Amino acid sequence: MKKILVANRGEIAMRVMKTAQKMGIRTVGVYSSADRNAPHVKFADQAVWIGESPSNQSYLRADKIIEVAKQFGVDAIHPGYGFLSENADFAELCEKNNIIFIGPKSKAIKIMGSKLAAKETVKHYNIPMVPGIDEAITDVKKAKSIAKEIGYPILIKASAGGGGKGMRVVEKESDIESQMRRAISEATSAFGDGAVFIEKYIASPRHIEIQVVADSHGKVLHFFERECSIQRRHQKVVEEAPSSILTPQLRAEMGEAAVKVAQSCAYLNAGTVEFLLDEHGNFYFLEMNTRLQVEHPITELICGVDLVELQIKVARGEALKLNQEDLKINGHAIELRVYAEDPLNDFLPSVGTLETYQLPFGQHIRVDNGFEEGMKVPIYYDPMLAKLITYGKTREEAIQLMIHAIENFHVEGVKTTLPFGKYVCEHEAFRSGNFDTHFVKNYYAPEALRNKTKNEAKIASTLALKQYLKDQKQLRLPHN
Repeated sequence: MKKILVANRGEIAMRVMKTAQKMGIRTVGVYSSADRNAPHVKFADQAVWIGESPSNQSYLRADKIIEVAKQFGVDAIHPGYGFLSENADFAELCEKNNIIFIGPKSKAIKIMGSKLAAKETVKHYNIPMVPGIDEAITDVKKAKSIAKEIGYPILIKASAGGGGKGMRVVEKESDIESQMRRAISEATSAFGDGAVFIEKYIASPRHIEIQVVADSHGKVLHFFERECSIQRRHQKVVEEAPSSILTPQLRAEMGEAAVKVAQSCAYLNAGTVEFLLDEHGNFYFLEMNTRLQVEHPITELICGVDLVELQIKVARGEALKLNQEDLKINGHAIELRVYAEDPLNDFLPSVGTLETYQLPFGQHIRVDNGFEEGMKVPIYYDPMLAKLITYGKTREEAIQLMIHAIENFHVEGVKTTLPFGKYVCEHEAFRSGNFDTHFVKNYYAPEALRNKTKNEAKIASTLALKQYLKDQKQLRLPHN
């Protein structure tokens, strides 16, 4: 494998290219008009414009990406995450054109891309599932009888869904009809597939996911868990590894279950198996993400591995040299997704120019970044600027370092999730480990953050004034 095309942008394109470069593999970057001056374009060995700014005219154009790959003699394509990373047709197109897709085979993507097909495949492996129905449903009468059987509250969920779209919590029977209609309509417009199913709503869940890597020689390894319960709009913002609440026994059971999920669909390459953990320590299979996850760096730090390097080696047909017993958890890592969003205004995207953009640095601080000062934040894509990751020997150390790193990450021109990340790290519920996916709903109030920011600004200006007066006084002292 001499040349890889990275079919993505921003920090993940940079991340993949850095590992490829380390391995002596040349890289081809692709970019849209909006990303003409982006860091990944400058970093790639070769970069090609593939279309106008909207993603459906650029990063989602599988035909254009294959065309560029053939034109530049590319051996393999790494899709990153988002865009075409979980598109089975794109994986198939790569296979047909003798280009290695650095990810699973198209069949596994297809199975795991449908929550219903995934449940059907996994249930033969004795993996715990949330009580519910494993088939698409449109009949309200039938939905009511299932709900009665499993007990309220229930969750109506889009089969093809993700990111919280096509999901509705129903507390009582009289709401089923209207909520089903909404879920079906939302699922149809978001995914082109209106299939919904019903399962028991787990009231206080933790969102725990397990990283797996499988090679083409029959070996599947798990790289322990990531705690992803701090979310807004069902999307993660703060992640950590390991989870503060898993016992060694539960960790081993969940790891084993994740390996079985991968085996159930003859999985290849890196993937993540997601579980819900209820307040009684019961875990349930949620879904499998058939790609590298945004939060993969925290696993890399606690396991001492480069997951992108493993992906490339597995795609080249190499056997995994590690064994499960070689893998040990070492220390603790936390990641904050630095989004260009306004945490004081319902996390709405904040677009503009990065007038100031200075990254923190120091031992055990890692920033996976895709922007630089002076760049505009485009409106066409996910508003993530960077990922801020800290590592410590203990969880407390990683949290303290994260607070320090946030204070030294300077951004002006757009609002970001940095103040929210600091709020989380300083909150007693997070520090104690006693939280679930409802952290934002239960503890976060924009007003509290606004007041905290005001107080900090006031203290900073008072200190600055004191220093100024002290300096002036020293200047006025007569010299002998």
